[in-house]
Amino acid sequence: MQDLIDRVAGIVEAYPDEHVLTPKVAEALTEALARGLDLPAATTRPNPDRYVMYPLYIADDESFSIASAVWDVGQGTPVHGHETWGVVGIYSGQEHELSFVKPTVPDVPLIANGEHVWKPGEVTVCCTTDDDVHQVRCEGDAPVIGIHIYGGNIGTIERRSYEPETGRVDWFVSNWGDTD
Repeated sequence: MQDLIDRVAGIVEAYPDEHVLTPKVAEALTEALARGLDLPAATTRPNPDRYVMYPLYIADDESFSIASAVWDVGQGTPVHGHETWGVVGIYSGQEHELSFVKPTVPDVPLIANGEHVWKPGEVTVCCTTDDDVHQVRCEGDAPVIGIHIYGGNIGTIERRSYEPETGRVDWFVSNWGDTD
């Protein structure tokens, strides 16, 4: 994990443009997953009530964070945005993603623009601040664990959730899961 942290820190410092840094972070995460990451057991367990994100690393200046995101079978997220850039790689299980065109005006139905099932070792730039609306859920009969890297402390960032049929927006903060 320390190698991944160091590489991401160097990338974030060297490339302030998120459209330049996200592919570089994706490459670093792809390599880390291929080599194998050893995650603490407490950061891989599903929460029986909802998906959960566990902090793996938060930069002192909160310029980026790395999380373990866990969905149990049948769990998913609401349609949401991140308000920052993000890169996601699948550690185990399968994640089904449905993406939407980011609305430019309020209170209009969202337009779906693709879906994908992500499998172990696969990595995607899930979001940039200008392209940032999706819904994800566990696909299959085993929990999905993703490694998420965001431009900021994702456990404290105010984010949007969307009602896809109406475009209604609600604001939320993810908060971090408890590893005790």
